[in-house]
Amino acid sequence: MTVHVAIAQINSTVGDLAGNAGKILEACRLAHAAGADVVVTPELSLVGYPPEDLLLRPSFYAQTAQAFETLVAALSAFPGMHVVLCLPVLQEGRCYNAAAVVRDGATLGTYCKSVLPNDAVFDEKRYFSTADATLVFTIRDVTFGINICEDTWSSVPPARARAAGAQVLLVPNGSPFHMRKQHLRTEVMRANVCSQGLALVYANLVGGQDELIFDGNSFVLDGEGRVCAQLAHCAEDLLVIGFDGATPVASRGGSLPALPPPPSMEAQVYQALVLGVRDYVRKNGFPGVIIGLSGGVDSALTLAVAVDALGVGQVRTVMMPSPYTAEISWIDSREMVRRLGVRYDEIPINDCFQAFRSTLAQEFTGLAEDTTEENIQARIRGTMLMALSNKHGSIVLTTGNKSEMAVGYCTLYGDMAGGFAVIKDIAKTLVYRLCAYRNLVSDVIPERILTRPPSAELRPDQKDQDSLPPYDVLDGIMQMYMEENLSIADILDAGYREEDVYRIVRLIKINEYKRRQAPVGIRITHRAFGRDWRYPITSKFQDRAMD
Repeated sequence: MTVHVAIAQINSTVGDLAGNAGKILEACRLAHAAGADVVVTPELSLVGYPPEDLLLRPSFYAQTAQAFETLVAALSAFPGMHVVLCLPVLQEGRCYNAAAVVRDGATLGTYCKSVLPNDAVFDEKRYFSTADATLVFTIRDVTFGINICEDTWSSVPPARARAAGAQVLLVPNGSPFHMRKQHLRTEVMRANVCSQGLALVYANLVGGQDELIFDGNSFVLDGEGRVCAQLAHCAEDLLVIGFDGATPVASRGGSLPALPPPPSMEAQVYQALVLGVRDYVRKNGFPGVIIGLSGGVDSALTLAVAVDALGVGQVRTVMMPSPYTAEISWIDSREMVRRLGVRYDEIPINDCFQAFRSTLAQEFTGLAEDTTEENIQARIRGTMLMALSNKHGSIVLTTGNKSEMAVGYCTLYGDMAGGFAVIKDIAKTLVYRLCAYRNLVSDVIPERILTRPPSAELRPDQKDQDSLPPYDVLDGIMQMYMEENLSIADILDAGYREEDVYRIVRLIKINEYKRRQAPVGIRITHRAFGRDWRYPITSKFQDRAMD
């Protein structure tokens, strides 16, 4: 007899116990109406993921336990339905990342996570203890086991569940997005779970949490490793699927739901950026955002993402021309805001720039103009944007990309000034691809922004490539050295010029102090500057190719 399982792909907010409980309760109401026997919620969905050092506060556990009891009582309104609720629990002075199976107002059992990730963006060993016990439960003729997220990146916890009689493994997840992550997930699940004859229900969190994006993309695999169902990318979703033993079947007769076509990589990343901006702004209570426009591709992409995330009413743009701003930058900026319909203001900075020059004239006597004067312009703009932010409450979105952050082609307290860095993990070459993707949806970015040579416009006739290698070269070296951790010898073997490799590696090293002071930004690669990248600012180590 078919057992019906619902995946509740919800967007939790860290610490919003009442709000998260409300989302879980609503998902369970919909699932019950659809005939679900089991509802699986994502990892730590009652408290949000990751709660980080909230897990060090006793009051956090006390309030979580109270919210859990209240929720369990409310779920008794759905008689006979088993709900997998995920939360941190204290047992004998130890904290566990747990999943409790509740039904009819009672807890039937609690499973505690066995394998704790402690690399990349994860540091769960800081907070949690491990446990090796299994938990299985049977509904009619189907026996379910539970693992949590990282447990299934090992074959051992799934094997324990299989040995205890499980046919279907329910796996709550808090698995953050990066490019190509979904393919990796399914391959690992096939190797560690399906290879043991288990079907799998993978219930992943969705939403933005600081720099992390949880993309959802929950799925169901049968015992052969075939994808039988797939939930939405970067959106809340609910799906009910049936099981006859270990075999996924349609929830109410007919065929299994059709699998959606996989979105392009550019579409996946763009939607992740939109989700990240929307959740950061709204979950933190900002009334809107302010973006400094330059007429260039980076601010154009940031503006497009912001409008798609928040709507035109919550986005304000400011153009701050200097003596070196090209006329086409004004024209292109005005055209883009016309297409989008956002508020646009122009605040020239020449008077401020001349005031700085006059004030510093004696100090600079006899010294040639250099990046000092360029940085003054950037810092004036940063000050203007932050003043508007202070006065009106909107958060400043910075527009620097990963390529610039890597080599320090950015100004502290200038273009780095702001509250959220939307494209901080987007290489310059990917910026152009994302703009092209967005224009396929609707033509909002003027073509000339995408074709003219990029420039900071802080001195006459300035071009980025006057100071940097071509972006395809810079991005390739950055990816190999920073993201893939390859040696200089490996990078040279790939065909890059020795001069370019050593120059870029040196710039990455000496600009660590800048990146430490940059605002938090959205992570879309498997290694971003931030939680993933922990290099010392003070270091004498020199990377070099070894004979």
